[in-house]
Amino acid sequence: MRGLKSLYRILMGILREIGDESAYQRHLAAHGRTHCGAEWRTFSEERMRQKYQRAKCC
Repeated sequence: MRGLKSLYRILMGILREIGDESAYQRHLAAHGRTHCGAEWRTFSEERMRQKYQRAKCC
C-alpha cells in the first residue's frame, strides 16, 4: 500500500510539472502573491511569450 501512495505522489508531481502547476506555485512564492485568475493569466502569457520568442533553428 505504501508503494502505491508513493507512486501516486510521483505521478501527480510529474503531471503538475507538465501542466505548469508547479512552475506557477514557484512563481507565486517568488513574487509573494496569491492565486487568482488575473495572476494565472499574467503567468501564462509571460511563459508563452518567452517560449515563442526564442527562435528555433532548423
